[in-house]
Amino acid sequence: MPPRFKPNSNRTAKTPAPQQLTGRLDEFVHFLRAECSMADNSVLAYSRDIRQFFDWLQAKRIADIRHIDLKIMSSYLKSLHERGLAASSIGRKLVAIKTLFRFFVLEGLITESAAELLNSPKLWDYLPKVLSPEKVDALLNAPSREDTYPLRDRALLCLMYATGCRASEISNLKLNQVSLQERYCRCIGKGNKERVVALNPVAIAALEAYLKYERPSLCAEGESQDGFLFLSRNGNGITRLTIWRLVKKYAARIGCSQQVSPHTLRHSFATHMLAGGAEIRALQEMLGHANIRTTQVYTHVEHSRLKSIHQKCHPRG
Repeated sequence: MPPRFKPNSNRTAKTPAPQQLTGRLDEFVHFLRAECSMADNSVLAYSRDIRQFFDWLQAKRIADIRHIDLKIMSSYLKSLHERGLAASSIGRKLVAIKTLFRFFVLEGLITESAAELLNSPKLWDYLPKVLSPEKVDALLNAPSREDTYPLRDRALLCLMYATGCRASEISNLKLNQVSLQERYCRCIGKGNKERVVALNPVAIAALEAYLKYERPSLCAEGESQDGFLFLSRNGNGITRLTIWRLVKKYAARIGCSQQVSPHTLRHSFATHMLAGGAEIRALQEMLGHANIRTTQVYTHVEHSRLKSIHQKCHPRG
């Protein structure tokens, strides 16, 4: 969802001189960081989407902000559809454009946002990929002695499935944010919002083994045991890209689809929680979703799963 904005009464409308796009991207990025408190990954995604939009406008010889009307933006969305982009990708780009034009309004560059008249692509038929509980168990047990850091990798996978955390949240997790005795960890999600997530016995056991037998050897010599929870071979915090590669590696080992990614564990966590009777509002808090509609997609996933089981098992299915 786009961030909410509070009008600034100190800002005054500017004169109707041509408002060029040049330099506006840097101003917009600063706005996202300073006033919207967006996480770095969100800022990068928004700026990438807006840069592509500006490149398209430049190719169309459109340089004045005031000339970007509903017809032009609809034409841009049509070009995205023609490129074969998924509805979810187009929807994300549209959110970025709407945020950009709200910024233009706040800055007095335009009087109203034509982007608000655009509708997001239909996402009702998009369902995330989910692993079965049996496949999840196989994935968590995939790291073995043939791997360089099997205890770290198993602890990482177990923690992702136990908490439903995003890869970025896991990579940024600090040692002092984890309490094995109290069975929880504190993670920083989108918008720098902190939430507390519970740890199950499987994740606790995996973390204890990693912290005792592998992490000390990964710490740089002379450095304290504080800092990032998951470390790379050079003693630095593990990156999102490394997490992605590890999940892909172990998913391939157990014969999973190539579509499996770190977010698949998050989707699986949410779907299995609903199947176990978790309330949708509680799941929203666990996942760190700002809007309940984002969480409700998992109710459709669970319904699809139950429908598949019914068709498979019912004698008249």
